[in-house]
Amino acid sequence: MRILHTSDWHIGRSFHGNPTLEALGEVLEAMVERVRELEVDVVIVAGDVFDSAMPAAGCYRVLTDALTGIRSAGARVVITSGNHDSAARLGFQAPFLGEAGVHVITDPASIGEPVTIDDEHGPVHFYGIPYLEPALVRHLWPDDTLRTQEQVMRHAMRQVNADRDERGGRSVAIAHCFAAGVEATPQLEREVRQSLTQGSLDVVPLTDFAGPDYVALGHIHGRAALTDGIRYSGAPLHYSFGEADKPRGAWLVELDAAGIAATEWVDLPVPRRLVTLRGALDDLLADPAHEVHRDDWVCAVLTDRLPQTEPMRRLRERFPFCATIEHQPERDETERRARSYRDRVGRGTPDPQIVDDFLDHVRRGERASDDERRIVADVVSQLRAEANA
Repeated sequence: MRILHTSDWHIGRSFHGNPTLEALGEVLEAMVERVRELEVDVVIVAGDVFDSAMPAAGCYRVLTDALTGIRSAGARVVITSGNHDSAARLGFQAPFLGEAGVHVITDPASIGEPVTIDDEHGPVHFYGIPYLEPALVRHLWPDDTLRTQEQVMRHAMRQVNADRDERGGRSVAIAHCFAAGVEATPQLEREVRQSLTQGSLDVVPLTDFAGPDYVALGHIHGRAALTDGIRYSGAPLHYSFGEADKPRGAWLVELDAAGIAATEWVDLPVPRRLVTLRGALDDLLADPAHEVHRDDWVCAVLTDRLPQTEPMRRLRERFPFCATIEHQPERDETERRARSYRDRVGRGTPDPQIVDDFLDHVRRGERASDDERRIVADVVSQLRAEANA
């Protein structure tokens, strides 16, 4: 059996105010061609199909076209919901879609019930684990303590392995979470930065994924092979400049009678490259070395000590796809240390990180303790659950 592992399509996400539907549609069309050329049997989408709980109408067309193309190419589809998805909306009419070969798994109560697909060696059981917000699912399993992602994922994997042991055969688990071993970079998406800020509370140890032949993960936008059988595929598009150096594509996983026979990275096209250019505004406008970036998405980091006049207009005369400007004037060490707490809290910073940075600021370097982080994580989870109710 040949499985194509993808995730984090984020249909509907904008890129610094620019729509991405057309570009994503092109990439997904290319993915359909790869499915056909490589004779893929099953395509996995490991969460964050949409970018928001209420996608615009055009987002559904992109998803419909992609799923129709994949089925026409001969592959079945297994989809789980991520933290950006509305489980109710994504899972609407899931039983009917399953009859058409598109299996959408959004109900936490169904974690131990696999989608079984046969090949010449027998059955392969696909266990979809939708994104599990502790405050939203702990009532389903009141006998267990479920306050963190680690705890809910461990509980979910116990259900998966109990069923897997009873059924036998080969198996694949699909989850959307932050697993231990992923490279921690400052440019990780908002939700991942939140996990990092909370220390180990939202990090799932790799030992918790033991059992299935392959674990297809989503949530991280760059590919990662944590072990031979535990991998992130990353997103099909670049959604931030911090991802610019990460390839776009999917994992092709081949199962034989004994389990994983081979894994191979399958590249997908990049509609427009991303580049970060740093320097004084006049230098960026004049340096001939930057001409190769005329058609790229550009993040301009301006090092001028004083604000410049109409920098975006001037930059777009040379770089039509200049998406954002950051003002980072060259400062000496004294100036850098003088930055206030308010300066360090940017728009979109996760709430737990704001609290942690605030404590670091007022305590002169003493961040939140593990107990304090646990309390903050629980409060934020409760508020998020109330907001989504």
